[in-house]
Amino acid sequence: MTFDVLLDAFDLVLDFSVLLCLFGGVFLGVLVGALPGLGTITALAMILPFTFVLDAPQAFALLLSVYCSSVYGGSISALLINVPGTPQSAATVLDGYPMARKGLAAEALGWSTTSSTIGGVFSLLVLMIAAPQLAAIALEFGPIEIFALIVFSLTTIAWVSRGTPVKGLLGGILGLFMATVGIDQMSGVQRFTFDVFSLSAGFNLVSVLIGLFALSEVFYQAAQKTRQVSKPIVSVGFKLAPFREWWIRSRTLLRSCVIGTFLGVLPGVGAAVASLIGYAQARMGSPRKSEFGKGEPEGIVASEAANNAVTGGALVPTLALGIPGDGGTAVMLGALIVHGITPGARLFSESPDLVASIFVALLFANLMMFVAGMVCAHLFSRVVATPTSVVMAVVVALSLAGAYVIRNSFLDVVVAVVVGIIGLLLRYNRFPLAPIVIGFILGPTFEESFRQGLIITRQNVFEFFAQPIAACFFTLTILVMLYPLIAPKIRSLLIFSKGNGEAGDVGDRI
Repeated sequence: MTFDVLLDAFDLVLDFSVLLCLFGGVFLGVLVGALPGLGTITALAMILPFTFVLDAPQAFALLLSVYCSSVYGGSISALLINVPGTPQSAATVLDGYPMARKGLAAEALGWSTTSSTIGGVFSLLVLMIAAPQLAAIALEFGPIEIFALIVFSLTTIAWVSRGTPVKGLLGGILGLFMATVGIDQMSGVQRFTFDVFSLSAGFNLVSVLIGLFALSEVFYQAAQKTRQVSKPIVSVGFKLAPFREWWIRSRTLLRSCVIGTFLGVLPGVGAAVASLIGYAQARMGSPRKSEFGKGEPEGIVASEAANNAVTGGALVPTLALGIPGDGGTAVMLGALIVHGITPGARLFSESPDLVASIFVALLFANLMMFVAGMVCAHLFSRVVATPTSVVMAVVVALSLAGAYVIRNSFLDVVVAVVVGIIGLLLRYNRFPLAPIVIGFILGPTFEESFRQGLIITRQNVFEFFAQPIAACFFTLTILVMLYPLIAPKIRSLLIFSKGNGEAGDVGDRI
């Protein structure tokens, strides 16, 4: 990516309409993230239909700003009412709320906002370096290699999903099945349409996203008993700690940035896991470990830097390979496809200006997020006291309107509601929802690459394993699937060897 391309990208993002989308997305993302029960994916699913009237730079500026700022927004309710607004801020509660209860809410918000911004900018730098390199490697991928990559991605997502690996895998398979509804692109045969003409185009991606995430969340919240939360701390400002305080916690800040970015690159791991791991590592290695859980700022730094660093890391496989890094980037991938943009190596070679504008827009979104946290702290603290019934009513109205306006079809509204009910049942049975969406988005490419591979190998599926790149992905897939069976035996061997010198020390560390 040349310097001239970056300059053009800055000119594009500095356009008033793009800046307005960035500001609006940051403000909306923080608000939605601060409201417990919604979250990043719900925010993206609600806003996606309204991006269709925008040009690509404006649409992606809006989506990217909502994506990164909603992760940060979850820390506001975590600090002020002891309830994480998003799952990504679960670890922030541990030290954020105790610190706020000490009368240091403004300082806690300063630690959270600054750490989130630094984590997001750090992961952006990694994205700018790693994504083009990974896309260059992807130029060597043919149909067989793409099929093997998707198989590996689907298996990894199922493995790291919450709940059992089997449920995650079943969710991915359900998504793949939903993608087969409609006209077969290779044969022209209608599949699973039941003579309903409107289904010949398949399920609308936006309707599925809205139903699975936004409406199912509303149904789930409505079915819950009234949740008692701690008394909100509504009198809050914004205050930055002295540089000396940041310096003594800089090692934790950098470590969490690295952890979050690395875990973001891995498909399906997500910011919630990164936040918990970052917090655990900080507590383990900190000289102030005895203060953790009592309002230690280092706990906030570790959690918020890690979960926001996931945003840039998760975009690496999304842009370079077309493989979503998490549920949020699954929606982003859907937005790319809806706007006629195909992620992968060709995106970097044929549309370097668009890629550069995505990088610059993400930078501006993180910087605006810091400004929004600093200027609007008092407003955001008031928002967390909004009654849940009012919030959910707004979500339903926006979701149903968004589902309808895509194709002006009432069937899309029905699909969204039905998928929302299915999503509610899946939530009650602890099925993860992200693999379903990822399977649905990757389904057409999965099927097409598999069938093209069969044509290339004259229907001999065993020749797939003769391709070096594909064989590597198939091997990784097998290892990932076998790990849950092998891991207990490895742990038992380590426990058995405990006390036998160095082996016992290794077992203790693990």
